[in-house]
Amino acid sequence: MERAIFAGGCFWCMVQPFEEQEGIESVLSGYTGGHVANPTYEQVCSNTTGHTEAVEIIFDPQKISYADLIELYWAQTDPTDAFGQFQDRGENYRPVIYYTSEQQRQIAEASKAALQASGRFSQPIVTTIEPAQTFYPAEDYHQAFYRTNPVRYAMSSKIRHDFLKEHWQ
Repeated sequence: MERAIFAGGCFWCMVQPFEEQEGIESVLSGYTGGHVANPTYEQVCSNTTGHTEAVEIIFDPQKISYADLIELYWAQTDPTDAFGQFQDRGENYRPVIYYTSEQQRQIAEASKAALQASGRFSQPIVTTIEPAQTFYPAEDYHQAFYRTNPVRYAMSSKIRHDFLKEHWQ
């Protein structure tokens, strides 16, 4: 098994697309990239911890490649928005690909360059690619939110889904 970590705005919206793929062992919502150990949701939302909301994905590379995960990641985000994602604004919602190996970094960099060259977006691709740091699982009520709170999830993800339909489908 391998590990991938992606930040793409609200972690509630990042779980389902990955969890539905064959070869995914688990998808966990949490926080990473900051300087506060074991942060709470309230601390991360205060924009004082340096953490982003992120998902940690444990996957079987024999069934799904890291490159495939990167392509799926792009299709869940607005890679031209460095200051949040959709209605979620602030540093804790910035888009980041956290790599856990040199191979992951190279795949992510090549994919980002290809996306920029594709002309799909008229603005620069600003998603950062950074080394993985400690990943702190979010509180239980944030896990698999799309299943445990489907109505609230649908309301909070509508803007994202509308954007994705326009740019990725």
